[in-house]
Amino acid sequence: MATREKVRSDTSVLAPLGEVLELVLGGGQVSEVEAPVLASAAQGDMPSLCRTASQLRDQGKGKIVTFSPKVFIPLTRLCRDFCGYCTFRLDPASAGDKLYLSPEEVLDVARAGQRLGCTEALFTLGERPEQRYSEAKDWLSQRGYRTTLEYLADMCKLVLEETSLLPHANPGTMSRQEMAALQPYNPSMGLMLESTSDRLYQPGGPHEFAPSKRPRVRLRTTEIAGELGVPFTSGILIGIGETRQERIDALLAIRRLNRTYGHIQEVIIQNFRAKPDTPMSLSADAEASELLWTVAVARILLGPEINLQVPPNLSRKDYHVYLEAGINDWGGVSPLTIDYVNPEAPWPGLADLRDRTRSMGFELRPRLPVYPEYFVDSDNFLPPHLKSKVMGLADAEGYVRGGTQRYAGTC
Repeated sequence: MATREKVRSDTSVLAPLGEVLELVLGGGQVSEVEAPVLASAAQGDMPSLCRTASQLRDQGKGKIVTFSPKVFIPLTRLCRDFCGYCTFRLDPASAGDKLYLSPEEVLDVARAGQRLGCTEALFTLGERPEQRYSEAKDWLSQRGYRTTLEYLADMCKLVLEETSLLPHANPGTMSRQEMAALQPYNPSMGLMLESTSDRLYQPGGPHEFAPSKRPRVRLRTTEIAGELGVPFTSGILIGIGETRQERIDALLAIRRLNRTYGHIQEVIIQNFRAKPDTPMSLSADAEASELLWTVAVARILLGPEINLQVPPNLSRKDYHVYLEAGINDWGGVSPLTIDYVNPEAPWPGLADLRDRTRSMGFELRPRLPVYPEYFVDSDNFLPPHLKSKVMGLADAEGYVRGGTQRYAGTC
């Protein structure tokens, strides 16, 4: 015990990796002082890392692996930011007469998804385009809105009231007032932290011209979600120039917020893929071995109860291997809409997702955009009207009523 205390208080002394892994399997938690030992793990340590992460996942989540049947609604692709890897954003000239989706277009997509059995309407959009483009400001003003987030709130309300889908808004950074306006219509929301590295927004970095990607403002948005009791999705993006230690720092920042508020319903580990016509088009894709390491370390740092996701369409050939590193979720998968953020990466079909999951010894279950632990036997997060609608779509365990059978022939 004396040795353990010394390790936790003296940054010049690190416990061996094996001792740290033994600690977490025994119910302990890796301290921030000890966490750097994970960054030095060699290739030969990967089996131990993955085995530990898998055992932790089994402790907390058993053998159920989930996905969210969704439609992707890109409300606007205009954005004030310029990220070095993004092909989602458009400027007004490129967007033409499609600066924003109209209410009719939003409902058309949502209703089509409803017919296919989807339960999530994922609203993804650029960050505050009205602050950069007069065209966006004028489009909103002509319809009685001051900001994109005001329009988003009305579109979330429209989908919630006119369809059986549950909105999940992912609009970028938000103030308390903005998030509170969305809360009545969104049982969950999300914002990728991506990284806490200051280097990434220095000159030449991928976030140099993206003020909303500053770690401080993204962490504050995540904190506001905790203060308001919003089940929240976060995550990190790997392979954009960050180090292993910087990934650990970002995961620890997420862990600190979740310790305080208990609202981080899901953490996504997403791998960078180079895209044509971007400043990072010649950069190498994130290595599969680094993604595997990051997933395992995320489970080890965040513990058995966190929901941990890897998007299967970004590792299409071998996505099932990340089950060996401790994930328990595949994220949103759509039978209808493409991944507008990664249009080159099609979703796997449901049969493929089910078969690969089963081949690794797991059962695939569809979930709602809000995880069961935030509404089954809990009144701490969802307002009564939202909880009532969510419960109407869920089975007794909190998963989508009807299971995968309701999607036969659609994915």
